[in-house]
Amino acid sequence: MTRLMKRKIHPMHPRPVGKTSMRRFAGGLSYSLLLICLCGGVAAADNHVDINADIHIGVPSCASSVCHGKLSKQDNENVWLNEFRIWSNEDNHARAYKVLLNADSKRIAQNLGLKSAHTADICLDCHADNVPADKRGEKFQITDGVGCEACHGGAERWIESHTETDASHADNLAAGMYPTEDPQLRAALCLKCHMGSEDQFATHRIMGAGHPRLSFELQLFTDIQPAHYDVDDDYIARKRPVVGFNLWLSGQLAAADTYLGLLQSKLLQDTGISPEFSLMDCHSCHHSMDDKRWGAQRRSQGLTPGQLRLQDQHLIMLKAVASAVSKNQRDELGRSIVSLLKAGQTSYAAIRTRSAALQAWLNEHGRQWLAHEFTTADMRAIRKALAQSGANGELADYAAAEQAAIGIENLSINIGDASSQQKVLDDLYVAVESDQSYSPSKFRAASRVALGHF
Repeated sequence: MTRLMKRKIHPMHPRPVGKTSMRRFAGGLSYSLLLICLCGGVAAADNHVDINADIHIGVPSCASSVCHGKLSKQDNENVWLNEFRIWSNEDNHARAYKVLLNADSKRIAQNLGLKSAHTADICLDCHADNVPADKRGEKFQITDGVGCEACHGGAERWIESHTETDASHADNLAAGMYPTEDPQLRAALCLKCHMGSEDQFATHRIMGAGHPRLSFELQLFTDIQPAHYDVDDDYIARKRPVVGFNLWLSGQLAAADTYLGLLQSKLLQDTGISPEFSLMDCHSCHHSMDDKRWGAQRRSQGLTPGQLRLQDQHLIMLKAVASAVSKNQRDELGRSIVSLLKAGQTSYAAIRTRSAALQAWLNEHGRQWLAHEFTTADMRAIRKALAQSGANGELADYAAAEQAAIGIENLSINIGDASSQQKVLDDLYVAVESDQSYSPSKFRAASRVALGHF
């Protein structure tokens, strides 16, 4: 039996989803403290959207049968009107708060010296719509978990006007609705929890207490999110949908930007005698001591044995993108990545300097890439570059191999040959099925096979 599931259709981008990827990212959410939770507090730099600027009036305000609480999808309306039922019955966001009541969360809270997980802001910030007290309306309940307004913004000003027949999406945005249709702003919202910010972060201390490792990829997570809208002609007329390759690219750019920003924050060194270890590659330390991973690839990056490495998984994905644009951009980005990794072996000041320079480079070129029309040939070149990185041993670390496997699947779907590449994709996912048993040599072998097919 193959590992590629029967096609799972999502209106944002119809695609088959690998069985292994679904197991890791969807089935694993119950233990992983619902890591795809979208929390409040995002202030997006592009248009200064503050999701907490207005009062959050509460999920019940959207749940009536005349609003979004109908029993089934309404085909004669421009929205389904059963969104509350989809959220409450199918969406793990609705159960995010309840996770804080389970045995794992209680153990984590105890290890951290907290009274309880379900009352601690450090947990509620991502497992609920934890807005300040003065932003909570009469129907607001923290126990609703990650509800409507955690993603769409406080509804105080748009709750009534957005139902009017002459209301436009632009009107709703002007009244405080968050533009989740914008892939970069959507990614920024996701990453606020799924990677963190200076003030809201799953530190190594929290992970040491039992919290699982964080991981994020926008296109995959969009695809496995229970759909509550159609990208039909009406949707396209009101919004600006971005699907497929640009969705993947937007997510990688946002993740890289978030990480580089964290390297310039107080998190890096405000932890006492040691750095904030969760900003480093987990498998710099967390692998069997019998698994000898040091080699030529690390030496070529100017690194020395036995030291922690900064993370580079999203940067490697973007280097593959740059390779399809121009050799000069690929080489420039490659040198910048190496400079950052070397800085991670020297000083905090060097890390801040190199991460800021790399962030500026990506901001400039990322805008160009998002405006560029990548052809099928370009996507094939990017996919091949990712497989080549794996075959060369550049993806020795689990996080990079994980991103590459997902990226190769996404690119195959966007290219349109995922079905014919099914065995190759399955083998890549098998190689990253567990971060506990990950073998760089096995992933390198799977990548070499994939390279031969691409």
